[in-house]
Amino acid sequence: MLSKIRNFYTISSDAAPREFASEQEQQKHYKRLRMQSFVAATLGYSLYYVCRTGLNVMKKPIIDSGTLNATQLGVVSSALLFTYAVGKFVNGFVADHCNIKRFMFTGLCISAFVNAMMGIMGFTSGLIPATVMTVCFAVMWGFNGWAQSMGAPPAIISLSRWFSLKERGTFYGIFSASHNLGEFFSFVFVGCLVAFFSWQAGFFGSAIAGILGCILIYFYLHDHPGAHGLPSVEALSHEHVNKKTASMTTGEIQKMVFRTPAVWILALASAFMYISRYAINGWGMLFLQEAKGYSQETATWVISINALLGILGTVLSGWFSDKLFNGDRKIPALIFGILNSVALTLFFFGGNALWINIMAMVLFGIAIGVLICFLGGLMAIDIVPRRATGAALGLVGIFSYVAAGIQDVASGILIDGHSTLVDGVRHYDFLPVCIFWLGASVLSFILPLFNSKRRPDENE
Repeated sequence: MLSKIRNFYTISSDAAPREFASEQEQQKHYKRLRMQSFVAATLGYSLYYVCRTGLNVMKKPIIDSGTLNATQLGVVSSALLFTYAVGKFVNGFVADHCNIKRFMFTGLCISAFVNAMMGIMGFTSGLIPATVMTVCFAVMWGFNGWAQSMGAPPAIISLSRWFSLKERGTFYGIFSASHNLGEFFSFVFVGCLVAFFSWQAGFFGSAIAGILGCILIYFYLHDHPGAHGLPSVEALSHEHVNKKTASMTTGEIQKMVFRTPAVWILALASAFMYISRYAINGWGMLFLQEAKGYSQETATWVISINALLGILGTVLSGWFSDKLFNGDRKIPALIFGILNSVALTLFFFGGNALWINIMAMVLFGIAIGVLICFLGGLMAIDIVPRRATGAALGLVGIFSYVAAGIQDVASGILIDGHSTLVDGVRHYDFLPVCIFWLGASVLSFILPLFNSKRRPDENE
């Protein structure tokens, strides 16, 4: 049984070389398959995100219903982040050896199923004690975290298998918009279901989004050019092949990641960036509702602005770093890191005016979109060989999501610990948690400065 499962997920063998009438015909076929894979990976991963971030929209209704409080929700949210962190590390290494279509498809199927089960359990909340509900939700959400960790590695590995080094930054930037696109879908689609029906309906909406993503991945994501009778991407794009790494096994190349200090620095920088990112996506709506008096509907669309504008930042990030900075991501990472801290300062301390908070989310969305692309993966895979793409992502991922998980627990404790109950109404002091979130954002743009410049074509 285990051998059959292993064979099912093993990377596809090269098919017999396919004959083409001309090199132009070969290039046309190659570009069609890689574009299908790119679209499937990008949209498929955005729907992965809906299955992960829907809970953020439901936090206030869940608290108001008396089902769970902020601390308990922090524990539930962190369960996903901790298992995701470990899973992304493990699955990053595993995915380098895998059929990426089957691997990514399986993870999203499991995630959609878990969301549906969470919705069903939600209807029993009045019959189950809060402690039991917290444990059940945390276990299921943690299981969802592992399934979610099967999404990013194969999606990004598909970029390495199908795109040349000169193009990778540009397409990686566009792919990174899947994070923001998924968050936007979550805030709008899931948010509408929660507003018009119930918070339980939000989980069912996430499950539907997951099913759509599974269909897309199954029909349009392709494993690698060789599986379709094409030469490797190095041959197709006329890249220089490093003879040393070409003679090494994938496992040996993956070990090189651990001996690269620059990857560890980027992993730590990404960890601090993820604290500020998940602070807004996880607690931003509660902050607007409790600290600024916004309604559920207004808070939802204000926070969703950052997800929508983040698409602009991610789509352009890889392209302008390739064209304007010759592949050096360090300077633009510094610029947008500072912008991220400025946006958070405006959001936390800029007052209650709607236009100010909208402006803060516009700036935050653009900045965090660029930083997700750079710190969250691209800068790391720029400095490792192509066959270690998943390993580099795994190392960055475990740092990022352990930090995000710690943030969720710490934020929930800080929010509850600085609240008071007056005449039956709870009042919150968000200053301590805002300082925590803002400090993390500052550290995230300082750390990458310690890395020396490394050209993308030096990684092989």
